[in-house]
Amino acid sequence: MSGHIPVMLREVLAQLAPRQDGVYLDGTFGGGGYATAILDTARCTLWGIDRDPDAIARGAAVAERFPGRLHLIQGQFGEMMALLTKAGVFLLDGIVLDLGISSFQIDEPERGFSFRGDGPLDMRMSKQGTSAADLVNTLPERDLADVLYELGEERASRRIAKAIVTARTEAPIETTGRLASIIRSVMPKDGSGMDPATRSFQALRIEVNDELGEIERALAAAAELLAPGGRLVVVSFHSLEDRIVKRFMTEIAGRAPGLSRHDPRGLTDRPAALFRMLTTKPLRPRADETNINPRARSARLRAIERLGGFAA
Repeated sequence: MSGHIPVMLREVLAQLAPRQDGVYLDGTFGGGGYATAILDTARCTLWGIDRDPDAIARGAAVAERFPGRLHLIQGQFGEMMALLTKAGVFLLDGIVLDLGISSFQIDEPERGFSFRGDGPLDMRMSKQGTSAADLVNTLPERDLADVLYELGEERASRRIAKAIVTARTEAPIETTGRLASIIRSVMPKDGSGMDPATRSFQALRIEVNDELGEIERALAAAAELLAPGGRLVVVSFHSLEDRIVKRFMTEIAGRAPGLSRHDPRGLTDRPAALFRMLTTKPLRPRADETNINPRARSARLRAIERLGGFAA
C-alpha cells in the first residue's frame, strides 16, 4: 500500500490485542494498513468497511493475501450494524476506527480534499451527494460562516464567508486552488506556519461527509456489536472528533462526572458499567513516528473493553 502509513499502528495492536479465531472490524479500511497488521498478528477474521469505492478496490489485493479471512464492504461505518447484520455478523471481538482522512484522498488532487494541488472542489468520500463546491456556491453567507466556525473552529469565519459569497457572484467557485486563494486574500499569515485555508477546508470536508454524525452513530453501534471482552480502539485527529470519543467512552464506562448533590437524579443508583476504560488518558504518537510521518502529530488514541470476559 504505497503512500499509506497507518498511524499509531503499534499502539492500536497493543490495545486491540487480536487473538486466534477472533472476529474483528476495521471500520475505516482506507489503505488496509490496520487490517493487514491485524490479520498478520493472529489467525482471525476481519471485516473492512469504507465508504470510498477506491479503498474497496485497492483492498482486493489485500484480500487475496488472506483468502477467506478478509471481507470488504462498501458503506459508511456509522451503518456498521446494518451492514454486518446483513452479512450474518452479530458480534465482534474488536473494532478499530481511524477517523483521519485517508492519505490517498489527500494525495489525489482530483478528489478535491487538499489545496496543495489544484483540483475540483469535491471532498465527497463516497463520490456521491452534495460536494464542497455545492456548499460554497449555494449556502447563505451566515450558514457558511457557521459551518466554518463550528466545524473548523475558524475565528475569522464571517470574514471568510463574506469573501466567498462576494467571489461566487463573479463566477462559481469550482476548484480547490481558487477557494484557497479567496481565503488567503482576507487572512493574515499564521505565525504557526499553518496555511490560512486549513481550517476552512477541514470544516467543509466534515460538513460534506457528515463526519461528526457518522462518529456518533458508529460509536453507538460499536457498543452493541462488541462481545464480552471485545475492544474498541479509536484514533482521532482533531479536537471535535476526540471530544465526541472521550465523552462517549467516559459515559459508557461509568466515568462521567457525577451530578450535583442538589440534583434529585443523584439519589438514584447508576446502572453498572458494561465497559472499562483501557486508556485513562489518550495515547499520543511517539517522536520516532512523527518524525517519519508528520501527519500523525495530532493523533490521539482512546480504547475501551466490554466487561464479561472473552466471547465464547
